[in-house]
Amino acid sequence: MKIITALATDDGITTNNRHFGDADYYFIYEITEDGYHFIKKIGNSTDVEGETHADPRKAKNVTEMLSAEKVNTAVARVFGPNLKRIKSKFVCILAKDDEITEILQKLILNRDSVETEWEKGTDRSFLRI
Repeated sequence: MKIITALATDDGITTNNRHFGDADYYFIYEITEDGYHFIKKIGNSTDVEGETHADPRKAKNVTEMLSAEKVNTAVARVFGPNLKRIKSKFVCILAKDDEITEILQKLILNRDSVETEWEKGTDRSFLRI
């Protein structure tokens, strides 16, 4: 499995303290057995006019934006109620650390767990690393 992850961030150094869908940016990385490499930075363009809390339109927009980048893993310190909507498309990972480099190292070490969770399909839960 090719692991392409989106990390929710405002500064590219740490994950943010808001919900995954509220990040200013998503930094996209490929995780391999030997390490990781940066693919690209994308701005969060998912604003929804008249948005309500847990707005399904926002979940749909985030999912479409990241799926277009071939993302299959979403990483943040906080996920909101839309987690139940996006976990069918991504392995959602709650990170304990805030430093992106530390999170990426943990993703390398937990590749097997990510792959196992991905194989569950729409029945997948979320992981904590």
